[in-house]
Amino acid sequence: MGRIYLLHKPYQVLCQFTDDRGRATLADHLKVPGVYAAGRLDYDSEGLLLLTDDGGLIHRISDPRHKLAKRYWVQVEGAPDDAALAALAHGVTLKDGPTRPARVRRLAATPPPPRNPPVRFRRDIPTTWLEIELREGRNRQVRRMTAHIGHPTLRLMRVAIGPWQLGELAPGAWRSEPLNLPATPAANRSRSRRR
Repeated sequence: MGRIYLLHKPYQVLCQFTDDRGRATLADHLKVPGVYAAGRLDYDSEGLLLLTDDGGLIHRISDPRHKLAKRYWVQVEGAPDDAALAALAHGVTLKDGPTRPARVRRLAATPPPPRNPPVRFRRDIPTTWLEIELREGRNRQVRRMTAHIGHPTLRLMRVAIGPWQLGELAPGAWRSEPLNLPATPAANRSRSRRR
C-alpha cells in the first residue's frame, strides 16, 4: 500500500519543487523523491497540502467532480454579520459564475499562532476568523468570496482535505500516512450491485 504525505505549507512557499527565481518551494520542506502535490495552495496561503506518488489519487483529490470537502480557516477584515455569512453559505456570484453552497461559521476555537511575517494590524479595524468548507476549488475562490461580501481575506489556512487533517503540524513540518481514502459513492454503488 502506498503512502500520502501531509505537509503544512508555510506562507510564501510555492506549490512546486523548483523555481528559477529563487523563491522557497516544497523542496525546502519535503525531501521525498517522486511525489507530487494533489492540488495547490496559493503562494500567500498556508496550511494542509497533500503529496503522493499515486497519480489516480492525485486526480481524485484535485478533481472537483469527486466533491472532496476542503476546510479553511480565514481571517477577514472587519466583522461579517449574519447576512454576509448566509450569502457565503448559499453561494455568491463571482466573475466566473455562482459558487456552490458552502459551510460557513465564525471560528470559536483559538486562532492559529501568528504568522511570520505577521498580518497587517489596524487598530481601528477588527478582524474575524471564519471556517469555510467548500466542495469546489476555483482559483483564489475563498479570497474572492470574502471580498465579494466586503470582508477581504487577510490570512488563509487550509486545515482539512476530505479525511486528512492538518492537526498540530507546524509550518514546514510533514507526516506520512498509509493511503486510506474512502471509496467514491459510484464505487460503493457498483460494489453493492456485485453482491
